[in-house]
Amino acid sequence: MTSGAALVASAGVAARKEFLRSLSGDHLRALPYLFDFWALDHQLAPEGDWRTWVILGGRGAGKTRAGSEWVRSMVEGSRPRDPGIAKRVGLIGETMEQAREVMVFGESGILACSPPDRRPVWISGRQMLVWPNGAEARLYSAFDPERLRGPQFDAVWADEVGCAAVDKATNEPNRFVDLKSSESGLPRASNGIRDDYIQMQYLRAIYAHFSDDANNPVSPVTGLQMLDMGRIHVWAWDARPFPAFPGNGDLWSDNVNYSRGHWVNGRASARALSSVVAEICEASGVTNFDVSALHGVVRGYGIDDVTTARSALQPLMTAYGFDAIEREGVLIFRTRGARLDATVDKERLVYENGMDGAIELTRAQEAEIAGRVRVGFVEADADYEVRTSEAIFPDDRGHTTSGSELPLVLTSAEAQRIAERWLAEARVGRDTARFTLPPSLMNIGAGDVIRLPDEHGDGLFRIDQSEQTDRQALEAVRIEPAVYEPQDVTEKTFNLRSFVAPVPVEMMLMDLPLLTGDEDPVAPYIAASGVPWPGSVALYSSTQDAGYGLNRLVTSSSVIGLTQTVLTKGRAGLYDRGPVLRVQLIRGDLQSVSLDQMLGGANVAVIGDGSAENWEVFQFAQADIVDENTFELSMRLRGQAGSNGIAPPEWGAGSIFVLLDGRPEQIALSSSVRGVTQHYRYGPGTRPMSDPSYQYRIQAFSGVGLRPYSVAHLRSVADGANLDVSWIRRARIGGDSWDGIEVPLSEAFERYALRVFKDGVMVRQQILSTPDFTYTAEMQAADGAGETRIDVAQLSETYGEGPVNALSLVA
Repeated sequence: MTSGAALVASAGVAARKEFLRSLSGDHLRALPYLFDFWALDHQLAPEGDWRTWVILGGRGAGKTRAGSEWVRSMVEGSRPRDPGIAKRVGLIGETMEQAREVMVFGESGILACSPPDRRPVWISGRQMLVWPNGAEARLYSAFDPERLRGPQFDAVWADEVGCAAVDKATNEPNRFVDLKSSESGLPRASNGIRDDYIQMQYLRAIYAHFSDDANNPVSPVTGLQMLDMGRIHVWAWDARPFPAFPGNGDLWSDNVNYSRGHWVNGRASARALSSVVAEICEASGVTNFDVSALHGVVRGYGIDDVTTARSALQPLMTAYGFDAIEREGVLIFRTRGARLDATVDKERLVYENGMDGAIELTRAQEAEIAGRVRVGFVEADADYEVRTSEAIFPDDRGHTTSGSELPLVLTSAEAQRIAERWLAEARVGRDTARFTLPPSLMNIGAGDVIRLPDEHGDGLFRIDQSEQTDRQALEAVRIEPAVYEPQDVTEKTFNLRSFVAPVPVEMMLMDLPLLTGDEDPVAPYIAASGVPWPGSVALYSSTQDAGYGLNRLVTSSSVIGLTQTVLTKGRAGLYDRGPVLRVQLIRGDLQSVSLDQMLGGANVAVIGDGSAENWEVFQFAQADIVDENTFELSMRLRGQAGSNGIAPPEWGAGSIFVLLDGRPEQIALSSSVRGVTQHYRYGPGTRPMSDPSYQYRIQAFSGVGLRPYSVAHLRSVADGANLDVSWIRRARIGGDSWDGIEVPLSEAFERYALRVFKDGVMVRQQILSTPDFTYTAEMQAADGAGETRIDVAQLSETYGEGPVNALSLVA
C-alpha cells in the first residue's frame, strides 16, 4: 500500500487499532521495513522506463533514506536468498569516506534500513556490501573515475555534490551546522567562520575536473559519458527565494543557519575575486597578467565613473588586501599573507654610502597612525542598505581616523574584518626597512615576504618598492602573520524590512542660530517626516543640478507640524502666558515639562514660514493633547538664541512647527559655499535618486549661526538740546554666564550701524565702535523736521549686519 502510513494516520483512533489488530506477528515485525508503506511520494522511484532518477530537495527531504531503500528494492528478492532485479550495484559518493559514512553506515544508510534477515555484510577490505542472495554493492569515489571503467553495473546510486560555505568545509563536505539535526557539527578542523569562497572553489574544482574528457569516460555500451555535466545537482538549493530567505526571520526560524554555510541560495551569483580583476584588466587593454594568487569572493561591486583600471581596482585592493606587482613584463596580483619567500642573511647585504649600517629601520610617529578605521559598505543577505563597520585600538587617544566608502556588497563580519585588518596593518606597518641586495638576489622582489637578520628584530617584512640597477634597493614594511588570519567575528542576521510605499516626504532645511555654541555656525539643520515613514530619508547635494553626492542620511523622523492658531510676538526673557498655540503634528507627540526643566533646556522648538532663515526659537512647558496628533502649547519662552530680532508681529495659522529634540541634524556645508546657491534632491533612503518620490530644492544659506543678535535696551535721554542714545550689546557665544562684568564680544571687533530716518526716509548713517550716540542739536537741525526713528544693528566681520532694533522719538 503506497503511503499507507499517511492513510492510516489520518483515520480515527479506532481505525488505527483495528488495522494493527488485523496484522499477524510476522506482519508486525516486517512493517517497519516496508518502505512503500512509510514513504512520501517524492521518495519513491518513478514509474516507467527511466535511466537516471534525481531527487532534488533540501535538508530533511529524505534523500538518503530514499536512496538506501531503492538499492534494497533493486537487490532483494521475495525471500532473503531469492535474486533481485540487480546483482551488481555502484555506490558513488564524493569521497570514499562520504560514501561509506552516509550511504552504508549513516542513520538512513543501507545497513540501518535493512531487516535482520536481509542485512548485507560489510567487507571493509574490499569496500563493498554483500547480501545473503549474493548481490554486491561496491563503493566508488567520484574523484577516481578510472575504477569505474571495468565493472558494468545493473544499478548505480550517486550522491549529490556540494559542501558548506564554512571554514575548511572540504575536509567533510557532508558536515554542517543545524541545531535541529542530530548530525549537526563543523567539518574536521573548522573554526566555524563563514567562508563562501571555499564553497565556490570546491564547486569550481568539481566542474573543472569532470569537464575534462579524460576524467569523464564514455561508456562503450550506452555511448554516453559517465557523468552528464548538465545534470549535476549541488547541495543544497532551497525553494525559499533569496533574500526573503534568510532575511525573513519572522517566518523562517532556521535562517540563523545560513551564516554557518547552509544552502547555496544567494551565493551562486557571486564571483571569484580573480575573475573580477581579470575582467577589469581585459577591459582596460591589459592582457599580460596573472591572477592565480588572488583569493576571495565578490558578491557585488558597483563602479559609477571609471577613468582608469587603477581607480577600478583600488577599492578591491583595499577590501581584499592584495597587491599588484610587475615582474618581467607580467602584472601579478597577489593576496597578502605571511608565507615566507626568502631569508636575507647579513653577509649578503650591500652597504650603501650615507646609510647607518646595511639596514636602515624607520618608525613612523605615533601621531601619524590611524587609531580608528571606519569602513562603509553595502550589506549583503538583507535589504542591501549602506552600513558602516568600525575598528578602534584599545589605546586610542585622539589618533586620526581613516575611512573608506567601499562600493562592495559585504557581510557585516567581512566588513569588520576589513576594518580590523586595515587598522592592524597600519599599526604594524609603522616599521619600515631600507636595504640593498646584490645582483645574485634579483629573484627577490616587490610583494615577497622576507625575514631580516636577528639584530633587526627577527621580523617579517613585505617588500613594497624595488629599484633595480647594478644592484637592488628595496623598501619593506613590517608584517605580522596574525593580521592575515581570519578573525572570528559574529555574523549579524538582518531581517528584511516590510514594504513601505515610495511616497514623498516632508523636509525642512533650517538655518538656525547657535543653540549650544558647539555647532557648526554655517551648516543648516535638516528635519524630515512622513506618513508612512520610509525608514530613512536621503539628502543629495550638488553645486549644480547634476553630479549629486549623498550629503546626509536621516534615519529618525522629526516631530513636524502646522499651527492652527495665531501666535503673536512675545517679549524675550519673560514667560509668554498668552493664548495657547495649537499645533497638529504629522507624526510623533509632545510632552509637558516643569519650569525648571524648561529653563534647563527642555522642549526647544522653532516656528517659521518654511524659508531657510525665518525661524523663531522658543520653548514651552505645557503640552496638552486635544485631538489626534494635535496639541495646545502654553507657558512659553519666546525669542530664544537671539531669534526675537527676526520674529514678525505674529505667526499666522499654517506656520511650520519643528521640535528640536536632537533628531534634526546639521547637514554638511563648508564655509566656502556660504551664501552660494546649492541644489538638493531628497526622498526615501531606500529608493534611488531617480525615483519619482524624490523632490528638488534650490537653496542658499547665509550661516545664521554667525549672525549677531539685535542690541538690547535701546533708549534715548535728552541732554539739553542734544539727545543721548545708548544700548547694550548682546553676545551669541558665551553670553549666559553671570560671572563676568560684561558679556563676551563674540566678534572680531565691536561695531554698530546706526541710521536716522525722518518720516521713513533715511537722512543719516554712521558706523560706531561704542554702544552710544549723541544726536546733537546741529544734526537734528540739519536732518529737518518729521517723525524720527533711529535703527541700530550690531555688525559682524564675517556675517555683516545683524537684526535691527528701532527707537521711535516723539517730536
